[in-house]
Amino acid sequence: MKPSDLRGILTYVPRYRERVFVIALDGEIIADDNFPNLILDIAVLWSLSIRIVLVHGAGHQIRQMAIETGKTISNVDGTGITDKTTLDIALTAANRLTHEIMQGLTVSDIRSIYSNAIIAHPLGIINGTDHLFTGKVERVETGLLEKILANNIIPIIPPLGFDGDGRTYRVNSDSIAVAVAKALGASKLIFVTPTDQLTKNGQRIQQFPVAEAEEYYRSCKSQIPENIRSKVEHAILACRDGISRVHLVNGKEDEALLGEIFLNEGIGTMIHANEYQSIRRAVKKDAQTIYSLIKKSVQSNELVRRSRAMILQQISDYYLFEADRLVLGCVALHEYPEDQAGELACLFVHESHKGTGVGQKLVAFVEKIAREKGMKKLFALSTQTFAFFQQKGGFSESSPDMLPPARREKWEQSARKSKVLFKDLTSSVVPTPVP
Repeated sequence: MKPSDLRGILTYVPRYRERVFVIALDGEIIADDNFPNLILDIAVLWSLSIRIVLVHGAGHQIRQMAIETGKTISNVDGTGITDKTTLDIALTAANRLTHEIMQGLTVSDIRSIYSNAIIAHPLGIINGTDHLFTGKVERVETGLLEKILANNIIPIIPPLGFDGDGRTYRVNSDSIAVAVAKALGASKLIFVTPTDQLTKNGQRIQQFPVAEAEEYYRSCKSQIPENIRSKVEHAILACRDGISRVHLVNGKEDEALLGEIFLNEGIGTMIHANEYQSIRRAVKKDAQTIYSLIKKSVQSNELVRRSRAMILQQISDYYLFEADRLVLGCVALHEYPEDQAGELACLFVHESHKGTGVGQKLVAFVEKIAREKGMKKLFALSTQTFAFFQQKGGFSESSPDMLPPARREKWEQSARKSKVLFKDLTSSVVPTPVP
């Protein structure tokens, strides 16, 4: 993360202050060499008055302890049968990990506490099989956690639950994280995993609406690394339970946690319940934002020069692409009613989101608006990005003669020799934005 990124971070800080983030740490991450750096990242979040709850797994350590002791265990992730031997190893592993996390936080002068906030009951007999000491979350002691957080203390929750008689159960840490996030109304649930973000056909997935994530999980389950499948499944459950943002971050990558939270493009994969990205019409106060956004492209002669006053004069023609209320792209639709034509102009996408489909979404959006307004044709002028319009937007190169007379005159006066791209809108084929 560069010092220049601090400006972007400051945009998020007021929004996140006093909000609850539930961070679920995979046991393998706690054993990784990067874990001390991850603790420092958590300390940064805590210093910004973000209320942190840490939930940790122990599967990696349970497996290692079983190998070291030569004991046979029934399961490591808290979803299968947990016999007495496995429970004993799980207790030892979980307590050691909780202690290790507390040690790391103490180095950063952060107070933390081991919390028995998870009330569990036996998973019971399923298909005739008794799961013994495997438990399921019955409820979360929300009041206890809220009191801890109010005192600026970080609660640490192991993959264990307790019933009213004091019995201990091994509980899957991912399910605990979801239950805690839901109970506290967390703004974010972050799974810190031992592997890279999700990919589809070799391409990194930056963000997913939950409906698309569900389809991905069903159809591409084999492409998901086995050690994060549970994370994806529980991320989807969390979104369906009202958690608006769930992130999967590679904890072995330095600064990945802060990068995912504070950088526009993120580092991992986000699954979101509500609409994360949107295109809206610009208003007067957006004129300066648009001017600043396109400034470099104007200087490089990629876009026609537009002053702030010129943008303001035609502000109703502009549309903005937003992600988490940050403007990452713009486009304009200038109308020529007498020719039943529209000009797609001032298409720009922030460097951080180029190649992610934002440009195609803006083009498809403008085409949709033009069709709704009854326009018969859409045109664009370009000196450097004409290949994009042809390959991604379905435009064809045409002659300047097809331009409306008023626009043809401006084209000649500019001497830019822009290529003229044309699209017939009389076709019934309506563009589908790239997901």
